[in-house]
Amino acid sequence: MKKLFDDFKKDIKFKSAGPGKKLTEDTSTKPEVSQSSSSAKQQNRYAPSEGAQRAGAAALARIEQQSRPKVHTSHDAIRNQVKRELEAEAASLAEKDKAAVAEESKVPVKDPACLSVSGVYFTCPLTGATLTKSEREVHIKEAILMRFEEDAVEASVMMIHTFNKDREKVKAAVDIISKYVDNICKCPSEEKYRKIKLSNKVFQEKVRSVEGSREFLQALGFTSIMFPVEGQEEEEEFLVLPEQSPDALELMKERRDRLQRGEPVRAQLDRQPQAFRPSPNAQRFELPPEFYNLTAEELKREQQQRSDLVEKNAMLRTKAMREKEEQRERRKYNYTLLRIRLPDGNLLQGTFYAWDRLPVLFGFVRESLVDGWQPFELIAPGGQKLQEAEEVALAERNLVPAALLTFAWDAAVQADIAAAGGKSPTLLKPELLETIRTLN
Repeated sequence: MKKLFDDFKKDIKFKSAGPGKKLTEDTSTKPEVSQSSSSAKQQNRYAPSEGAQRAGAAALARIEQQSRPKVHTSHDAIRNQVKRELEAEAASLAEKDKAAVAEESKVPVKDPACLSVSGVYFTCPLTGATLTKSEREVHIKEAILMRFEEDAVEASVMMIHTFNKDREKVKAAVDIISKYVDNICKCPSEEKYRKIKLSNKVFQEKVRSVEGSREFLQALGFTSIMFPVEGQEEEEEFLVLPEQSPDALELMKERRDRLQRGEPVRAQLDRQPQAFRPSPNAQRFELPPEFYNLTAEELKREQQQRSDLVEKNAMLRTKAMREKEEQRERRKYNYTLLRIRLPDGNLLQGTFYAWDRLPVLFGFVRESLVDGWQPFELIAPGGQKLQEAEEVALAERNLVPAALLTFAWDAAVQADIAAAGGKSPTLLKPELLETIRTLN
């Protein structure tokens, strides 16, 4: 009986059957298409297709025509039980689908027009292009590969230091390639130093596995040649460098030095400097998801948990415990959006890494001012004065993920300027005032 039950289930169950619709055994007519309301269309969303219903009906018909061993049970009872199980399974899938749709509808979506900044952007140092976070890696790789037409040595050095994330592996490869060059320069007539067997274990493990290493050797003048190897039927590949002139050897040393000094090519954070007119919304920030290491929902949940914990343990926590919690909190942010309120009421805004240090912030402000040479102060929320020479990260001054700072000229210097009758008519540079906006 169990085997017969399984046979029925295999024949009846078909992939296209959807939830919310019973299988029909009528093969003579097609299911009618409802032309009523949109709600009826929504119900039919989970119904099996016309072809699927015909296939199911045909399967049932075949089952009835097949000869079966006689058993002490009813075919109708088995068939009905199988249909019930299939319908239950389809209903379960429909419920899961509806629950997933309902859950997605609960996720709040911020209107981009309400954001304080549209996103985090970067500038490619090779092309000057403005890039999103997801675009920067691919763009930089393409820009490096394009450099081979101009300078193969420079491009291959960039490849080695940029395409490979493991800095230890890069260092090992650079050291070995440098050793190749040193040996050639010391003994330029020794052929063994100018031949690299690609199947050599050290080369395979330390050099070949590093992207750009072969390109650099070829830029030095090595070419691929197949040589017979004693004791082997097949030839093996070698990289071979022709004997070099004294001038060529000096050039090789210079290229080795370029390799050793190489650094990864990284997209630079675009601070997106922006000026705003005086506004009561200066302290209001709406940030895009890129500013956070966590999602908005995770942040909201953690903030609630932290508030509950603070209420319970406010009297018990030590200073060390509070500092540790603050450090953990700061690590949640990748970037910070800072606004500086100027003496004329205008606002200067810029995007920073959370780990940028105070001198970076002061430098950004100076570059934005007409008289950036004059000494000034920046005052953080709560009245804390920031020191330009202090090598402290913005996150360590609790200036993440956003903050409004106050700008103030050095009072003594301003008094001297006023006494001399000199005063700058504007604070911000013209290019910033040309694009000044009003905060939403």
